[in-house]
Amino acid sequence: MNTVSELDWLKSSYSGSEGDDCVEVAFALGMVHVRDSKEMDGPRFVVSSSAWRDFLGRAGAK
Repeated sequence: MNTVSELDWLKSSYSGSEGDDCVEVAFALGMVHVRDSKEMDGPRFVVSSSAWRDFLGRAGAK
């Protein structure tokens, strides 16, 4: 399993390739890390995997 220092960030397949706004997520140790793709070293937040699933369910993600 990944440690925080070696996260594999994923960007949505809906994201454009022209520098559009995008959120990236990485999964590690039962947590979901979230950041802005344009500021990779900028602020990020972390939520539990269950909170992320709840968010996606409420947002209508499939």
